[in-house]
Amino acid sequence: MNHTELAAALSRARILSAAVIDEPGHAVPLARALLAGGLGVMEVTFRNTHASECIRRIRAEVPSMIVGAGTLLAPAQVDEARGAGAAFGVTPGFNPTIVRHAVATGFTLAPGVLTPGEMEQSLELGCPVVKFFPAAAAGGPDFIKAVAAPYAHTALRLVPLGGVGEGTLAAYLALPLVIAVGGSWLADRKLAAAGRWDDITALTRRAVAIASSVAPAA
Repeated sequence: MNHTELAAALSRARILSAAVIDEPGHAVPLARALLAGGLGVMEVTFRNTHASECIRRIRAEVPSMIVGAGTLLAPAQVDEARGAGAAFGVTPGFNPTIVRHAVATGFTLAPGVLTPGEMEQSLELGCPVVKFFPAAAAGGPDFIKAVAAPYAHTALRLVPLGGVGEGTLAAYLALPLVIAVGGSWLADRKLAAAGRWDDITALTRRAVAIASSVAPAA
């Protein structure tokens, strides 16, 4: 998957589910639950040692799900994610070393950014799709409105994460440059631990319905 394909996939989905998967055995039922709710893109965060195994299982058993790797904090994790078959990667912050390594190895990365300067660096390095994090703490929709105009003619596209949930996703999706929102509220760890996959599907279906009702900004 290249950057154009990632942008298209996120534009269609409008939501990126960030999943911290506590047990490898939860990976496949979680992916199926999200897919049943109408969401076909997710990221598995590298916050534990079995993240790559989760990606492999999802790739093998839920091929319709586009699965990426999140919370990549080192070049070695980029390599691990690629080896596991991740379609893309996401970082929490802007680390030029990681970005350059991903670009050099042909791995599509959505770097985390917080400032216009980081957005411009990401564009310059060839990564136009970025994770705006932490979105709510940084000023939320008002911040994005304030910085949108200078980049409207560029390929820059934002995926806000951090404090985004069902109650705020519509406000973000109505903004210029925003192609999708991300968050962990759909892949709720307590629901997953209890095997309440139908509840996750219901949460996802509701969020997808809200997202679908918001016309993309011109």
